[in-house]
Amino acid sequence: MAKRTRANMLTGFAVLSAAGLALGAALAAPAHAAAPKPPGFLSAANLPPHPTSTWTAGRITPGVSPEGELDRCLSSALGDGRNSWHRDFRTDLDASARQISVKHATVSAAKSRYARIDKDIKSCPVRIERADPEVEATLKDYGKVNVEEGAHVYGLHTETSWGASDIRLLAVGRDGTTVTVVDWGQMGDFDDAPVKAFKKTTVTAVNKLH
Repeated sequence: MAKRTRANMLTGFAVLSAAGLALGAALAAPAHAAAPKPPGFLSAANLPPHPTSTWTAGRITPGVSPEGELDRCLSSALGDGRNSWHRDFRTDLDASARQISVKHATVSAAKSRYARIDKDIKSCPVRIERADPEVEATLKDYGKVNVEEGAHVYGLHTETSWGASDIRLLAVGRDGTTVTVVDWGQMGDFDDAPVKAFKKTTVTAVNKLH
């Protein structure tokens, strides 16, 4: 009787164990399947043409990973990196670029993110100068771009007390629940900024989100 009872217990444990494994697999599968896919991204050919070099595109990578002036302007507005991706672009010379896209659960959340990023870009020069008194920062508003739910383009020039001068173009755009930021930069000033070509890049970036 004892042997029979022990056998029944072992059988019961085996059934429960198998059931637990099956349940775990069933629960894990949907979670894996539900992982969000990155939205469409710019290719190297979509960047403003460089006069003496070609663009090279990096891989689409999870997270926002901002740096440089983009970090000072947008690190808090872009969030913690969940449901976010970025792609870096470079030339053989001084020009570089980055696109960052963030997916949201709702349109309302995406609108809020867009507004926060737009606000942080506008206030960025003040924060740059406050962080480093030897840097002078100037922002130009290049206006809205008519694409999907909208986009806005800005120019940011920074100059140090020892003469280093950098120009950066920033665009924020939205399509539905996805917000994207395009950041382009090189040495120079506002006269060196390819604003018209960058606006075309912005339109392409937003159109590729869906």
